[in-house]
Amino acid sequence: MNVNATSTKRLIIVLSIVVPVLVAILYLLPKNFSVGEEVYYLPMLNAFLNGTTSILLVAGFIAIKNGNKQIHKRIMLSALVLSVLFLLSYVTYHALTESTPFGGEGTIKVIYLVILSTHIVLAIAIVPLVLITFSRALTAKFDKHRKIARITLPLWLYVTVTGVVVYLMISPYY
Repeated sequence: MNVNATSTKRLIIVLSIVVPVLVAILYLLPKNFSVGEEVYYLPMLNAFLNGTTSILLVAGFIAIKNGNKQIHKRIMLSALVLSVLFLLSYVTYHALTESTPFGGEGTIKVIYLVILSTHIVLAIAIVPLVLITFSRALTAKFDKHRKIARITLPLWLYVTVTGVVVYLMISPYY
C-alpha cells in the first residue's frame, strides 16, 4: 500500500468515527441559548437535500447502466456534495436546538421508531461505505468500486429516503 492509499484509508477511518461521535455529542450537549427562527427551517432543508440526493442516486445508477460514465461521475459527485451539505446543516441544527420528540402513539410510534432506528444505524454505516466507494472510483479501481457500490447504493438510497420519511413523520411535532 502506498503513502497516498494509507492516507486515504486513515482519513476514511477518522471521518467514519468522528462524524457519528460528533452527532452523538450534539444530542447530549445542553442547549442554553436562543437561536433565530431561520434555524427551524433546517429540518425542511435537510429533507429536501435527502430527497434530492435520492433522486440523484437513482439517476446516477441509470446513467452508469446506460454506459454514461461522465454523467454518472457528475451525478454521483453532486450526490456526495448534497450529502455533505446535509451533514453540515444537520449538525448545525442539532448543535443549536433540542431534539423534537415524536408525538404519535401506538402503532405509528412503533413504525416511526423502527424507521428511525434503522435510519440511524445505516446512516452511521454509510459514511465509510460512501467514502470507500468514492475513493475507489477516484483512484480508477473500478472493479473494486463496482463491487462495493452494489452495497453502498441501496443502503445510501435507504438512508436518504428514510431521512425524508422521518422528517415527514416528525414535522407535525416541531
